[in-house]
Amino acid sequence: MTDTIELLETIGSDASLRYAQTAELKDVLEQVQASAELTMAVLAGDSAPLRVELGIQQLPQTPQTNAPGHGDDEEEADVPLPEEPQPDRSSPPPAKNGPSG
Repeated sequence: MTDTIELLETIGSDASLRYAQTAELKDVLEQVQASAELTMAVLAGDSAPLRVELGIQQLPQTPQTNAPGHGDDEEEADVPLPEEPQPDRSSPPPAKNGPSG
């Protein structure tokens, strides 16, 4: 398994391997005697054989319910609200025109 991880690191860090055609990468894997699971994963374009070799179970996909900025867990920044103008208390309120009574 360590060899597989090292090979994956090498493939990921070497652009000529990372972007190689499947047949070319298959030849390289055969030359370095890569595991059958890694070779099958490359040929099939499916990581399932590799997950088996590495003992990784696929996690169930769950929909994301809290989008960033809309979750209850996030604290919202306190933004000061603009102050409303206060009425001038030194003069009496304007008189109402209309029938009184």
